[in-house]
Amino acid sequence: MATIRTVGHGTLEADAFADLLRGAGVEGLWDVRRYPGSHRHPHFASDAMARWLPDRGVGYRHEPALGGRRKPAPDSPHVGLRNEQFRAYADHLTSAEFTDALGGLVDAGGGQRLAVMCAESLWWRCHRRLVADHLVLVEGIEVEHLFHDGRLAPHSPTPEARAVDGAVVYDVGFQGSLMGDDATADADTDGRWGRAGDGVSRARRR
Repeated sequence: MATIRTVGHGTLEADAFADLLRGAGVEGLWDVRRYPGSHRHPHFASDAMARWLPDRGVGYRHEPALGGRRKPAPDSPHVGLRNEQFRAYADHLTSAEFTDALGGLVDAGGGQRLAVMCAESLWWRCHRRLVADHLVLVEGIEVEHLFHDGRLAPHSPTPEARAVDGAVVYDVGFQGSLMGDDATADADTDGRWGRAGDGVSRARRR
């Protein structure tokens, strides 16, 4: 199984983003935004990417079942995630919708080098962090995060996370969660969940 990569489009231009992907050996991109539009950067709208990205040598697929912006369960077991939006996505990790889509990603990743993409440039502020936790802890797949300067960083699972019966539960040491209240998740760069380029959370600066 090839390593799966994650990336955030941020404010890059189309050519720069395609060059970044090709430089990292990415052959196919899975868009994991639930609502894949961008007012500030219309070239990152799903219908636009489906046209220009394959023309630049990278396959494109939008997979909303892996997207964020979910509602947390009132009895969520993920007490280690203080941020409600991350906790809601952690609840989604055990849904049939997520499981089916994640299985498709894993299967596709066996045949080509894939990256999952959202809007937020900083992976630790994005729900793809939780996707990476699941891939590493449950599926046993290596994940690397691709930065805009071309660097690749291996994913280290969130310390609050542990694998339990084929799922990830965030309940370890929750009194000092890395997912602090000021760590906003992504969805787009228009401010609904946070803006690419915002300062990192207190936890990341520790």
